[in-house]
Amino acid sequence: MTPPRASRAYDAVIVGGGHNGLVAAAYLARAGRSVLVLERLGHTGGAAVSTRPFAGVDARLSRYSYLVSLLPPKIVRDLGLDFRVRARTVSSYTPAERHGRPTGLLVGWDERRTRESFAALTGSDREYAAWQRFYGMTGHVARRVFPTLTEPLPAREELRRRIDDEDAWRALFEEPVGVAIEEHFADDLVRGVALTDALIGTFADAHDPTLRQNRCFLYHVIGGGTGAWDVPVGGMGALTDALAGAARAAGAVLATGYEAVRVDTDGTTAEVTYRTADGEGVAAARHVLVNAAPRELAALTGQAPPPPAEGAQLKVNMLLKRLPKLRDPAADPREAFAGTFHIAEGYEQLAAAYADAAAGEPPAAPPSEIYCHSLTDPTILVPDLAGRGLHTLTLFGLHTPARLFAHDNDAVRDDLLKATLAQLDAHLAEPLADCLATDADGRPCIEARSPLDLERDLRLPGGNIFHRELSWPHAAEGTGRWGVETGQPNVLLCGAGAVRGGGVSGVPGHNAAMAVLEQG
Repeated sequence: MTPPRASRAYDAVIVGGGHNGLVAAAYLARAGRSVLVLERLGHTGGAAVSTRPFAGVDARLSRYSYLVSLLPPKIVRDLGLDFRVRARTVSSYTPAERHGRPTGLLVGWDERRTRESFAALTGSDREYAAWQRFYGMTGHVARRVFPTLTEPLPAREELRRRIDDEDAWRALFEEPVGVAIEEHFADDLVRGVALTDALIGTFADAHDPTLRQNRCFLYHVIGGGTGAWDVPVGGMGALTDALAGAARAAGAVLATGYEAVRVDTDGTTAEVTYRTADGEGVAAARHVLVNAAPRELAALTGQAPPPPAEGAQLKVNMLLKRLPKLRDPAADPREAFAGTFHIAEGYEQLAAAYADAAAGEPPAAPPSEIYCHSLTDPTILVPDLAGRGLHTLTLFGLHTPARLFAHDNDAVRDDLLKATLAQLDAHLAEPLADCLATDADGRPCIEARSPLDLERDLRLPGGNIFHRELSWPHAAEGTGRWGVETGQPNVLLCGAGAVRGGGVSGVPGHNAAMAVLEQG
């Protein structure tokens, strides 16, 4: 940590050292601007970090965010980042029981095996053909929309022309995505697998008239122009470490343990008041970029807060001494857990879980999805652990809105974790508890985080991983040229709450930097 020089005025002060703030810092510093990053915590990275959460165990897990899809290769190239991602060998595996027998649906990159898996589950080739049509449609949209994320915001009609497919536009931008899913697929399990991308961190029904589920779905299928979700080699912290290194190398000052508490601006110059363990200070700047939620931006600038945000996920990290065996005799655990392993995510199951939570009760059968980072990238484990067959598991639970945890966060979180693991155990040939590794104190290597835990640890409003509801990737009233503008011309929002924010993308950081550079 390099402390800021109190007497110096910076071209840009960036509030928050998460990945978007670091992207903005690196771009601006490389353009010759003087940059100061103020980070409240003792480290940079925000939610995109790797940590060793289990005492005495040298396993570096992506503790919060964990997969990469929306990060444009342009940012990696522009900033010269030493960062790589690795494709998973399997897209997803979904266990099921049909006619009293355990089975499952394997979706991978091998077309023949995927077709055979669809046929074995559903009894015909119809659902696989529908799958190809549906994801052919989303792939077309991805190729047209993804390149626009690092360009000035297109108008709605301009984006519609770029997509140039009225059926796709209607399915994704105008009607609840549940309509398209039901039109394409007949099988409940296949419908559910398709719907899950609309529900990651988003509490909504398939037919929600607000289309919040459509916006979530869109961002989950456009990444890289393909929709593929890749594994960050070295864990998510490898990305933010590379970004911090690039920002420092270009001359940016990264000050950790510095909490911004107020931003004063006259529209041309600004002052950021910050607090440290030693007291308060002030940094002057031409521009202030806020890499925090819109709620925090409002608090810093003394504006009225935006509508409350609410997260809706249960995040669980685990270290196993071995992968569990599955009840499905045809399923290889090394294959099933390499992709996204869907649990209790049939279409009707998802609807029932949503109904439970909307009524104020934890889902009776909590839906979730799991994947094993170490199968694709064993470098996050030291050789001794990898050699002994240990593996990580990351679980992301759906339909667990923050409101459920309000009266007793710890008790509800623990009960939901038990219920979620019970849904997984129903498809295993051995209990997951028997497969958990233990830490140096003999405790099982498992930790769970509710939305309220994320709000406490990372200041995510309501634990919302997107900072607020996701936006459409096109201009609307008041969005500005880049989607990062605020009511003050020299104060910009560069976090996930910006238009085209959400996920580990660096897009808001890039776009805020471009907005600054355009202003001269």
